[in-house]
Amino acid sequence: MSSQTTQISLLNRVRVAPGKPRDWSVMVSAVFLTLVAITAAISPFLTEAATNQSILDSLLPPGSPGHPLGTDELGRDILMVTLAGTGSAVAGPVVIAIGSMVLAILIGTLAGYLRGSVDWAVGRVVDILLALPVMLVAIVVAGIFGAGYWVTVFMLVALFAPSDIRIVRAGVTEQAPRPYVEAAQMLSLSPARIMYRHTVPNVWPLIMTNFMLNLAIALVTLSSLSFLGIGVAPGTPDWGRQITDGRGIMGDNPAMMVVPAILIVLVAMAINVLGDHLGERLRERGMQ
Repeated sequence: MSSQTTQISLLNRVRVAPGKPRDWSVMVSAVFLTLVAITAAISPFLTEAATNQSILDSLLPPGSPGHPLGTDELGRDILMVTLAGTGSAVAGPVVIAIGSMVLAILIGTLAGYLRGSVDWAVGRVVDILLALPVMLVAIVVAGIFGAGYWVTVFMLVALFAPSDIRIVRAGVTEQAPRPYVEAAQMLSLSPARIMYRHTVPNVWPLIMTNFMLNLAIALVTLSSLSFLGIGVAPGTPDWGRQITDGRGIMGDNPAMMVVPAILIVLVAMAINVLGDHLGERLRERGMQ
């Protein structure tokens, strides 16, 4: 008995051990994203300090008194510009992810549950939109209409939604033949109630995992468009715009370009780690 108990104890340790690093990564990601969210919330109050120019203090290196990350060619404090740029870097991706998720739930659930001609029509529109290259369409639209920041954001909502609609539609289609749906139909519940109050909660883990993935992709996409000069006006604090402005002073102060680039990567990684953890938790809860 003692040897069996020892073996069971060792097996439990082996099972628990691999989860510890993941728990730490989830905790660190959650704390980091909380700090990013707080910074994004207060970023409008930092804009004035971030846009203050002092030619006498231009191109100060990192570690200069009063300027931990140095200054750019206009004498703007790079740390303040980075903190103020968190708002535009984060707010747009959040709106994109939420907007595409809402459209996916409304349209994807409708197509997956009703099937037939509705599913066919939604499928054809989704196929056409999925064939469009997101970045190229954004560049063309911005070139024609001179799209501003929020116009670019809502355009990306429309371009992100097709893939989400297809994912939700697949999840709802898989749930439609389940006994609980048949029981709800036998009780003469309305199709809308069956779809959105009974079926959608059962595909919620899939929806939330995809939402977090979209949030990370939208962050990179919107920052890339800002880097190309689309959406964010010149001089506006924004991580993508900072990378563009920092190319010209890379030799004098690389922090202007390197710091926002690292932040974009870290935020995207943290979102993915937290998204995977959230998806696993929701799936485990659904199995209980």
